[in-house]
Amino acid sequence: MSEQIVEPLGPGLSRVWELSGTILDTHTDYQHVVIAKTAQGVTLFCDDERQSTEASQLVYHEALMVPGMLLADNLDRVLVIGSSEGVASQLAVAFGAELVDHVDIDRDTVRACARHLPYGYSETELARAEQGDGEVRMHYRDGWEFLETTQQRYDVVVIDLPDENTDPAAQHNRLYGEDFLRRCSDLLSPGGVVVCQAGCPTLWRNDTLLAAWKRFGDIFDTVVYFGSDEHEWAFLSGRPDRVDAPVDRMIERLSQVSYRPRSIDADTLRGATVPPYSVRTTACGPPAPGA
Repeated sequence: MSEQIVEPLGPGLSRVWELSGTILDTHTDYQHVVIAKTAQGVTLFCDDERQSTEASQLVYHEALMVPGMLLADNLDRVLVIGSSEGVASQLAVAFGAELVDHVDIDRDTVRACARHLPYGYSETELARAEQGDGEVRMHYRDGWEFLETTQQRYDVVVIDLPDENTDPAAQHNRLYGEDFLRRCSDLLSPGGVVVCQAGCPTLWRNDTLLAAWKRFGDIFDTVVYFGSDEHEWAFLSGRPDRVDAPVDRMIERLSQVSYRPRSIDADTLRGATVPPYSVRTTACGPPAPGA
């Protein structure tokens, strides 16, 4: 059992996590999974990359889910691809979704999260989702395969995977590509939205964000950026149709929905939806919201 995890952040740059106690250290068919106690509480690592922590997971998941759910016309049916902890599915239900299809290829990791993390699915909730008993239906399948076979239409499609990288063996990279995004867009109901974790806006590790920004601009007529000012990740929401002043629309809807985010208010939406200068000026992509 390791007492430290060294997380790579970029060329010549890494972050060291001190582990005060290791809860789980295992290899699944797809990745190396560690769940351990850190200074940020119980923390999930996959292939030495921090995926979520007890202290910051809600900030992350609200940044992922709330903007896209506010941008969509409806929120009856949601598809979540990845997001092993289950928080994204829970937020969709809290927002009013009647059906959430949660697709994750790694059954062992999803079950380990339910067993050991103090957030996300409990083991009882996951068992119900596996049986299709309730709003959430759990599918242990490859996301690409699921999209090829489902006949369902969705109001929001969420892609929440480990960060895109240059490893040719990383199977999740293909779920960031333009072909996959177009498949997601084809499953949308009218007024629907595709949401994607889009990498880090920090200048020395923003290659993923620049690539995602261009892809979304090529595919969607309305693109809204959301960069969490309390985390380190950026997220993109795209609609195939043109929406004028989308952020104003999102702010108006925020006051109408029953779910009250703990980390996002109207001022956050105004400030966090402006892409970084380097993204706006060096990447071919969509105009800023409202431009």
